Amino acid sequence: MGGDPLAAVVGIGIDVVDVDRFRRVLDRRAHLADRLFTASEQVYARAAGDAVPRMSTRFAAKEATMKALGVGLGAFRFADVEVVRSGLDAPVLVLHGAALALARRAEVVRWHLSLSHTHEVAMAIVVAVGDAAGGRAAVPDRDAVPAARP
Repeated sequence: MGGDPLAAVVGIGIDVVDVDRFRRVLDRRAHLADRLFTASEQVYARAAGDAVPRMSTRFAAKEATMKALGVGLGAFRFADVEVVRSGLDAPVLVLHGAALALARRAEVVRWHLSLSHTHEVAMAIVVAVGDAAGGRAAVPDRDAVPAARP
């Protein structure tokens, strides 16, 4: 298997969110969570009691995905990027709408996602991976991922 192992990397995105600042923004804007997160993301976050650290982490993942795709705010709706977690499995990214179209155009075939948070800071690292052999594969959609459980 010769070649450059990084040739398959389409983009890398990293984002950090101040949890308290994000909490204040959510408190000031009553319906913002509905614009930023899918219903299943909100259910998962609220199952923790204090939903804000989980929401902050998911928001960081959405921002990091924009960076990995090389686009800025407004390229797609935040809810077009969904962080899905099923049981003890690692969280995965599922894209919808304009985000999915951009990923397909960039020939992204797979995502790597790492999330972490403390009470103060949430962060996400996203790596968009293409097919180094040049073939195309579908980016997974919502139906390809097991349903999330709170």
